Amino acid sequence: MSSHGYVSAGAKVDQKVLQYEQFINDVLRRDLKKVLEQRDEVYEKISQYLQLKNTIQSLQESGSQRLKMDVDLGCNFYVQAEVEDSSLIFVAVGYGFFVEMTYVEALRFIDKKTSQLTAFTEQLTKDSAKIKANIRMVLEGLRELQGLMDLPESRRDVF
Repeated sequence: MSSHGYVSAGAKVDQKVLQYEQFINDVLRRDLKKVLEQRDEVYEKISQYLQLKNTIQSLQESGSQRLKMDVDLGCNFYVQAEVEDSSLIFVAVGYGFFVEMTYVEALRFIDKKTSQLTAFTEQLTKDSAKIKANIRMVLEGLRELQGLMDLPESRRDVF
């Protein structure tokens, strides 16, 4: 009878192990992937704003109002365009809205927007670290359940 209880306890442990593994794969790893993708999108926005900032600074230094450029009409189909007066530009401010600004206004907006986005990426980085810590904690719990030896203390990435 005691061997029957041992088999039942082992089956319960195996069931718990499967539940924890499923939780890691279905919840934690998915959440981590989502947070990292969101952070990458924010980094891309920061990159675009910094590229615009460099372009504006180049225009200011050149002092020329006329500007020749390639304009994307969609599907990577470009045409050459000439801007007669580039003293005012339209800047994407979010949610599909564009605002007409002077160079000075645009530079001030870009500085505020990039600092705001940078703070957001820092929060996303902290969130990803918490998720990685949760994954590691669940993995440690699984090792305890299965009676495996401890992991070496060397630092390793979860992915």
